[in-house]
Amino acid sequence: MQLIGIFMVNSMSRPLSKLLFKGISGFPAARSNKIVSGSFYQNGIRYSTSVPNDSDTHDDFKPANKFDGSGLSLKELVEQDVKDNPVMLYMKGVPEVPQCGFSSLAVRVLKQYAVPLSARNILEDPELKTAVKAFSHWPTFPQIFIKGEFIGGSDIILNMHQSGELKEKLKDIAVNQEKSA
Repeated sequence: MQLIGIFMVNSMSRPLSKLLFKGISGFPAARSNKIVSGSFYQNGIRYSTSVPNDSDTHDDFKPANKFDGSGLSLKELVEQDVKDNPVMLYMKGVPEVPQCGFSSLAVRVLKQYAVPLSARNILEDPELKTAVKAFSHWPTFPQIFIKGEFIGGSDIILNMHQSGELKEKLKDIAVNQEKSA
């Protein structure tokens, strides 16, 4: 009797899972492999995604280097970011929508401390990615800077969080944030 019950559950779950998959894959967004472009501002920093170069896209709509009009070289931009932001994160994606697991982990750990988090999406500009690597002498992303000091990536932040060292490092930033609020 139990075998019949298990068989019925298994035979019913297969068509149900196929139906659910077909239902989900029926939505246009589920079938699309294109990245949607958009941008927004938060804490004075512009966050955005960009569409990869597409031969079907007119030049007027292709992504442009956002830093050209700033008058700063990319090296100077990175130096300014690190100096001006108590916690600076160079990551794949943006804090609200990380585009890799390591960037997501770094954001989750840092958000636990209620400190102002500034970030730049290195996927938007290969030259920015190269400039950050040259500045830090570190090959991988995300890259986290705290009070102007290069800390490392998500694995290092996680270890510091687990040992209590990160709390100590961010303590005065959180206190300064509370005083200015």
